[in-house]
Amino acid sequence: MWVFIILLIILSVILGSITIALHQLLQKIDGKLSKKTPRKNLREHQRLITLINNITDAILSTDEHGIINTYNSAALSLIDTNSGINGEHISQVLELKTIDKKPIDIFKELTKSSTIRQRDDIIMMIDDDDYVRLEVTLAPVQGGDKITPDGYVLILRDVTKTKSLEEERDEFISIVSHELRTPIAIAEGSLSNAKLLVERNITSKIPEAIDESHKQILFLARMVNDLSTLSRAERGIADETEIIDVAELAAQINSEYSPQAAEKNLAFNLDIGGRLGSVQASRLYLEEILQNFITNAIRYTQEGSVTLSIKKNRSGEIIFKIIDTGIGISKADLNKIFDKFYRAEDYRTRETKGTGLGLYVSAKLAKKLGCKIEVESRLNHGSTFGFRLKEFKK
Repeated sequence: MWVFIILLIILSVILGSITIALHQLLQKIDGKLSKKTPRKNLREHQRLITLINNITDAILSTDEHGIINTYNSAALSLIDTNSGINGEHISQVLELKTIDKKPIDIFKELTKSSTIRQRDDIIMMIDDDDYVRLEVTLAPVQGGDKITPDGYVLILRDVTKTKSLEEERDEFISIVSHELRTPIAIAEGSLSNAKLLVERNITSKIPEAIDESHKQILFLARMVNDLSTLSRAERGIADETEIIDVAELAAQINSEYSPQAAEKNLAFNLDIGGRLGSVQASRLYLEEILQNFITNAIRYTQEGSVTLSIKKNRSGEIIFKIIDTGIGISKADLNKIFDKFYRAEDYRTRETKGTGLGLYVSAKLAKKLGCKIEVESRLNHGSTFGFRLKEFKK
């Protein structure tokens, strides 16, 4: 990410230099109108306009008074107009603000520029609630023997997505660091305690200390697995689809999770319809979603059962549902359970070692599969998590 950002900055400077050179070239062309035939001058001017129109960043140049004299198609696209803007004042065409929503006079900013400079704290409002984040390059154009600039060049790049990714990354790193700190500290403390017990020849309490460390390491392993799956999904590594026989998938899941349910004295039930057919999907994504739902169901169910239900409706959709008789989810928590690292405040949830990433990852994977997770839950009565996939037709 940092390499990408540095490349963007370098590219901005390069484009700024190119645009300034183009602007100066335009001025030279205009200054030679009397020395060249109109046809030849027009041809050179059109060639230059074609060149800047092929630059994806918005480019505008003005005279020394801020009156626009050159712009490209990307500039029209940014300000969302099809009308020509030559002869307009740049401050009237571009109504910009800082990220804290304070109005900014862009022409005044241009006049402050004695050299090329950049700002990435500028936004352009689209409507009352939405805006575009801009990286702006401001540069004076010096020509002739004049001390003051002959004009100015402005380059605007939409960096909304880049900045959003940066902020999301920073937040994610901060949260992950916080979430990792506790299990690492507990594991380290338990192992240190076990080492001390060995040194003092107190062997009776060593298994307890090692067991606690093992639990924390398993917790860290689950978190790493969730983060790895999320990373692969976001990079599209496992996006390739295959034809998956749904009945075979159900049998595989039954053999994998029945023993886990039995360890807690829970029944693991299969409720599947006849002739389910197949789905075309990423096997990794589909199995990961089902795994997350089933392990959560087993984890948060103390008695009763966990049921994998797979049925086909009349619309040709195959409906997957995981139904449990567990602790359920409160209405207040239902809207937050797909947030990363969110865990309900219910003491029964806190007693169970979950990473808070499973449902967040599942929602991301479901979007990759082109479906949406559906949830029904009632506190102390259990939960149902499900999604729908289209049946594969040959």
